Amino acid sequence: MSYQKRTALALAAAVAGSVVLITAPAAQASVVDVNYNCQTPIGAKSAVSPIDIKAVKSGSSYNVTMTFQKGVSSSPVALGAGAMNPSAVINLGGADKGTVAVKGPANTAEIPANTPIKISDLSGTYVPKANGKVTFTAGVLTIKALGTTTTCTASNSPGPSLELDVTGAAGSGGGRRGRGGSA
Repeated sequence: MSYQKRTALALAAAVAGSVVLITAPAAQASVVDVNYNCQTPIGAKSAVSPIDIKAVKSGSSYNVTMTFQKGVSSSPVALGAGAMNPSAVINLGGADKGTVAVKGPANTAEIPANTPIKISDLSGTYVPKANGKVTFTAGVLTIKALGTTTTCTASNSPGPSLELDVTGAAGSGGGRRGRGGSA
């Protein structure tokens, strides 16, 4: 290949890469420590878990994933496979208001008694209704196991785990509660 062709291809690739960077929506993510106070059937428990929230654009919506990097509660009895079902809400702020419901699969392996319960990745769908920067902050976590419900609330007013620059449908304002399951 001639020098001119290589130079033209390199220049075209550089320009194309710049265009992708310029047109890609800005997202700013960070792992945030959330201090959860959990009301369990046997009393109050607390734990800090680093939370990561990510969003991947899918058409006019976003697939949102909430990841817990540490367990947040424990059970005095072993929880057999399939016994624990987690769900949560993510609070929206900035240009859009409301919540996004996220849920995860039941535990696939037994969770021994008195050990931290590792929450699987929780996922849901966010459909923007506003234009601008939207923040995603960990909200209430709900754990259902063996016919009981544990509710965990952040006590440290955590900051957002994700800030996303979005465009809503027809530029309308207001929030959407999102789809993806209920707590």
